[in-house]
Amino acid sequence: MTQAASKTHSPQTEQKRGFLQTLEIDTRLLGMVGAFLVICLAFQMWTGIRALPEFVLNPFAWLGAGRFLVPQNTFNIAIQTVSVALMAAGMVFVIVTRHIDLSVGSILALCSAVMAVLQTSVLPNAFGLGLEHPLTAPIAVLVGIATGVTVGGFQGWLIGYQKIPSFIVTLGGLLIWSRVAYFVAGGQTVGPLDGTFLMLGGSNGTLGATFSWVIGGVAALAAAYAIWQARRSKERHGFAVKPVWAEATMTGIAVALILGLVWLLNSNLVPAARLKRIFDARGEVMPEGYTQAYGVPISVLILIVVALILTVMAARTRLGRYIFATGGNPDAAELSGINTRLLTVKIFALMGGLCGLSAAIASARLSNHSLDIGTLDELRVIAAAVIGGTALAGGVGTVYGAILGAVIMQSLQSGMAMVGVDAPFQNIVVGFVLVLAVWIDIQYRKRSGVK
Repeated sequence: MTQAASKTHSPQTEQKRGFLQTLEIDTRLLGMVGAFLVICLAFQMWTGIRALPEFVLNPFAWLGAGRFLVPQNTFNIAIQTVSVALMAAGMVFVIVTRHIDLSVGSILALCSAVMAVLQTSVLPNAFGLGLEHPLTAPIAVLVGIATGVTVGGFQGWLIGYQKIPSFIVTLGGLLIWSRVAYFVAGGQTVGPLDGTFLMLGGSNGTLGATFSWVIGGVAALAAAYAIWQARRSKERHGFAVKPVWAEATMTGIAVALILGLVWLLNSNLVPAARLKRIFDARGEVMPEGYTQAYGVPISVLILIVVALILTVMAARTRLGRYIFATGGNPDAAELSGINTRLLTVKIFALMGGLCGLSAAIASARLSNHSLDIGTLDELRVIAAAVIGGTALAGGVGTVYGAILGAVIMQSLQSGMAMVGVDAPFQNIVVGFVLVLAVWIDIQYRKRSGVK
């Protein structure tokens, strides 16, 4: 085959491959997007039926009266998803290397307790740094992340160097670290927390409409540049590339998704009563008809940045190659010179650090450290990673898939809460979805011939 033939596809070849194959869209990812859309439409119609004064046999009326796809609920789902999505992104690497981490919820609780006690007791009493001191929030977040890295690294050492199965080590961690968190917090809710720290939680810390559009525009340009730069790189090295129309289509989809997300988040307006309090606190009078959008939450921006870093790490760094090589065949990876024991420590330390960052965001969203923070998060995190296409057999998984899985899980839970489903039954549904996701993954692997 000539170089020119390898770079492009003939019309006959494109017809044989099909539209989706030409675009090189992952069918599992497409299935997840379809499931997400079905969930959104189902709850939009369900809440619409409940909102109508009388039963109306009109699906369009149900959609119009629904409350699930309104800007405020979209904003709430976004900020509620972040803490689980961050941990699910790290769980991808854990599962890819054929391990499991059942302690993520307990580590989150411990990190949250450490950060809360630092802000309310240790820093004011020992160093004279009050709640609104500029250094209070950064110190608390860094110490919380360091706590997670230390705990995660210790568990990784037990797994990698002492050869204790990850299931046993992290099951012990689930029981241990939640109790340690209880004693660190003195068995009580700890608050209030620093105002700057609370900006990590969601509605207290947003970019505003204008800056959100600026960030969205830069992100859209960066996505378009990355897609076409990857195409040029393939051409330089003589690899096959997609047709120009397919590349343009993918660029359009990426730009539309980014700008669509910004538009949705900018559509959520700050309540008039809250705006009035802000103006009153400044000694000003709020202008008649004044409105202000929340914009992109800082926590969502953190999630996007972390996701990009982890994606680049997985695809472009030696550590990422080692992770997937070890997951594909641990024995071969070790024989090829990869220090799989040290790699295990690094992966669990990364997982612990992400738990610490998630703890900061979760406690900031709640405005305090609560005793039940992190409860059942291990279920949600593992479910998000598996729903996102991470194979429990190891070797396969994507960060963006795990984040989409977390969005699906949170949408499902938020929708059930909105229509009045009891919390115990919500957990039943989550458990069922987890089992269903694993079954679908097994069937997909059988049909695609992947072991």
